[in-house]
Amino acid sequence: MGFCWPDEFPLIFERSREGRRGVRPPGPKGADPKALFGEENLRKTPPRLPEVDELTALRHYTNLSRRQVGVDTTFYPLGSCTMKYNPRVLEAAAAHFAGLHPYQDPESAQGALRLMHELGEYLKALTGMDAITLQPAAGAHGELTGILVIRAYHEGRGELDRRRVVLVPDSAHGSNPATAAMAGFEVREVPSGEDGEVDLEALKRELGDHVAAIMLTNPNTLGIFERRIQELAEAAHAAGAQLYYDGANLNAIMGWARPGDMGFDVVHLNLHKTFATPHGGGGPGSGPVGVKAHLAPYLPVPGVREERGRYRLDFDRPKSIGRVRSFFGNFGVLVKAYVYIRLLGLEGLKRAAALSVLNARYLKELLKARGYRVPYDGPTMHEFVAQPPEGLRALDVAKALLDEGFHPPTIYFPLIVKEALMVEPTETEAKETLEAFAEALGRIAERGRADPDWLRGTPYTTPVRRLDEVKANRRPVLRWRSA
Repeated sequence: MGFCWPDEFPLIFERSREGRRGVRPPGPKGADPKALFGEENLRKTPPRLPEVDELTALRHYTNLSRRQVGVDTTFYPLGSCTMKYNPRVLEAAAAHFAGLHPYQDPESAQGALRLMHELGEYLKALTGMDAITLQPAAGAHGELTGILVIRAYHEGRGELDRRRVVLVPDSAHGSNPATAAMAGFEVREVPSGEDGEVDLEALKRELGDHVAAIMLTNPNTLGIFERRIQELAEAAHAAGAQLYYDGANLNAIMGWARPGDMGFDVVHLNLHKTFATPHGGGGPGSGPVGVKAHLAPYLPVPGVREERGRYRLDFDRPKSIGRVRSFFGNFGVLVKAYVYIRLLGLEGLKRAAALSVLNARYLKELLKARGYRVPYDGPTMHEFVAQPPEGLRALDVAKALLDEGFHPPTIYFPLIVKEALMVEPTETEAKETLEAFAEALGRIAERGRADPDWLRGTPYTTPVRRLDEVKANRRPVLRWRSA
């Protein structure tokens, strides 16, 4: 098949040649499909599938995989995404449970139930929560679960009719206000102060018996730790509001500080960020939710309960918000997170968090030395938000990074920073990688200032160059059609 230049990579259908096949599926000789399946269940025409030999299929998908970008191929510094390396031993561990079926008798799945129970205990210990559910299938799903638990709590107290507002900082993840709105609440934004932390006095002015909850990330999306968090929690509780912790940035503090000790009532975690399980197509995700004791009755069913060394599924929660996910969550992800915690232990988790902060602070200084600006330049934690040198756009810098062989950081978020470049290197990247990334950004800035047209035209080496992203979202082409 040979090497294909970016604009010459044909689709698998375009490689198809009539009569070619890679394998011949086994089957009994002389079998009558009509008798086996019923004539009404048989296709009238063959499916439109590509006809290729095995070697062509192998080369096609191998070369296609090389056109993808992931943690295994390059530095992936997406802010607030924690794109750390996913150890292969976790995949091997999860494979041992692949034969389980969610409908089998719990008595025959005691190992799996024990793993879920112990994982829940570990997560409770790391977050300072009293109870936990492993059901939610992603971070945003965990957010929704947590807010629904808070909603049920206020409803049970007869206060839901008046507690209709959720307060969200202006630096929050977009899923926070979306979650509150989905749960039926009105969202009100609280500004950040000049130091990048929540403006506590502005927040206090918003508090009252109309507020159901406050949603916070700590460290926040600027990478800054909210130092007055306990004072904020006391003010929230004095007004009868619940404090919700968005766990997207827990990687910076795991083992060092616990949201429960800060005053949070609800925590969601991203196992596919903090605990090294894959993201996206390598996932799926998992977003466990921990709560303080007064919210435990409202958690989804079933939970896992241990009694005299045996484990069972507990459906006896009359105040529960019900199931939020089929079966018991994304179990394979739970296995990987469990193994990761057991491998590292508490001291290993603390070291991972410390290294994530060290890497981010080192990279921040490297970028500042190359002309990049950091508007909130306090003692940042695991990530930071930079801006390109004056006159350059974040979008153009991000596109140019593709030509340098790096995945771009998150851009244009948080919204309170113009031309934002949100960078999170994680603890698994080497010093040399961080330096190479900073050098690439330095080259882009230097050449971009000298030749703005060059920068606006990047990338030049990718299979697809700049797309009409609005059109791609509004009029996506999702299937192949022959000419």
